[in-house]
Amino acid sequence: MQMKYKTILIICLSVFIGLNALTASTRTAQAQTLIRDAEIESYMAEWFEPIFKANNMAPEQVKIIIVQDTDINAFVAGGSNIFFFTGLLQKTDTPEELIGVMAHELGHISGGHLVRGRKAMEQASYESILGTIIGIGAAIATGDAGAAAAVSGGGSSVAQRRFLSTARSFESSADQAALRSLEAAQLNPAGFLTFMEKLSSEEFLPDSQQSEYVRSHPLTRTRIDSIQAGIERSKFQEKARSDKWAKQHARMKAKLMGFIQPQQVAWVYDDLDQSVPALYARSISYYRENNLSKAIGAVDALLTKESQNPYFYELKGQILFEFGRLNESIAPYKRALELKPEASLIRIALAHAQIETANGNEKQLNDAIVNLKRALRDEPRSTQIHHFLSTAYGRLGQEPQAKLHLAEEALLKRNIPFAKQQATYALNNLPANGADWLRAKDILLFIEQKK
Repeated sequence: MQMKYKTILIICLSVFIGLNALTASTRTAQAQTLIRDAEIESYMAEWFEPIFKANNMAPEQVKIIIVQDTDINAFVAGGSNIFFFTGLLQKTDTPEELIGVMAHELGHISGGHLVRGRKAMEQASYESILGTIIGIGAAIATGDAGAAAAVSGGGSSVAQRRFLSTARSFESSADQAALRSLEAAQLNPAGFLTFMEKLSSEEFLPDSQQSEYVRSHPLTRTRIDSIQAGIERSKFQEKARSDKWAKQHARMKAKLMGFIQPQQVAWVYDDLDQSVPALYARSISYYRENNLSKAIGAVDALLTKESQNPYFYELKGQILFEFGRLNESIAPYKRALELKPEASLIRIALAHAQIETANGNEKQLNDAIVNLKRALRDEPRSTQIHHFLSTAYGRLGQEPQAKLHLAEEALLKRNIPFAKQQATYALNNLPANGADWLRAKDILLFIEQKK
C-alpha cells in the first residue's frame, strides 16, 4: 500500500464531481493522503465490474482511488476516476453496500447530472492553485461563476442552500438509476438500502456533525422508502451474496485498519484469532509500529496459509524495503509480480527497489525502466513513474531522457516553467524525430497552446 501525502486540490476532489462537488462544506482544500493499493483496487474493480457493464462502461477504463480520511464520502471524478474515502470503506459491512454506493454515483452520470461539472473540469484541469472546495463547488453546482467569490467572502451558507436545493432534485433519480443498474447486473440490491439506512439518521444532526456524503447526497425518508419499494420489486432480492467477495471485503477492512489505525488492531482482532484477516491486520500493525521481526513473522504465517497470494509477497517486499533491507525486498516483489503480472503498482514498487539497489548495474537499471514503462501504460497520470524513470536514466548517464521524464513529472504537477525548461533541453539533445524527441516537442506544443 502506497500512501502519498499531497494536497488534494479542487482539481482532484471537487471540480471533477459536478453536482457532488460540495462535499466539504466547512473545509478548504487541505493536505490529504492518497492511498494506492493493488489488492484493494483489484477487489473493488471486481465488485463493480457488473455495474460498469450494466452502464456500458469498460471496467479497464475506470480507475479506483482511495483517499485516507475518516469522513464518509465517495464520488465519481470525470466519469473515469472513482474516489472513495477510507471512512466510507470502513463504514460498510458488505461489498454489496459499496456496490450500491457506486451504482448511485453512476446514476448521476447516466442522468446527465454532471454536465456542468465536466465543463468546469476541462476549464480547471490545468490550474495549479484553485479556490476553496466550497467556492468552486458552488460555482459548478449553481452555474454561477460569482458563487466562488461569494463563498470566499463569507456567503457559504447561501451557496450551500442553493447547491442542496439543486442536488435534492437529482438524488431520487440517481437512486432509481442505481436500482436499474443493480437489476441489470443481476445483483442483490439490499446492500444499497442498508448503507443508506446507516446514514439516514444523520439527516437530523447539525451540519457540522453530518458526514460529507450526507451533506452532498441529502437523504430523506421518502428516498429510503422509495429504495425499499424498488428492492421489493427486484428479482434478485433473495440472491445469495458472494462468499468470495465477503472474504475480500474482510481482508480490505483488516488491511485498512492495520495501516491507518494500527493501535486498534489488538482490540478488534483477538490474539487467539488466527484467521487471515486477523493475521493480515496484525502483520501490518507490527510494521506500522516498527516491529520488523513480528511483522515478517506474521507475513510468513500468511504465506504458509496462502503460498500463492501475490499481495502477501508484496507486503513482505514493502516491509523489507522500508526497513532498509533493500536487496532482500527484490525477491518477494518479483514473486508478487510473477503471480500478478498485471498489477502495475507492484511493478512500480519492484522498479523502485531495482533502481535503489542497482549500484551501477546497467542491466538492473534497464530492467527497472522496462517495468516502469510497462506500468506507465496503466498509470499515465503517475508522477512517481516519471520520477523513477528520470532517476534510472540519470544513473545510466542518459541525461536527455532523464530531463524528458522530469518534464513529464512537472507537467503532471502543473509546474509549467520547469516542464518547459526540461522539455526544451530534451528536445535539443535527443535524436531528431525519434519517439522521445517527438514527445518533448508535444510537451512544448501543449504548453504553448495553454498560454
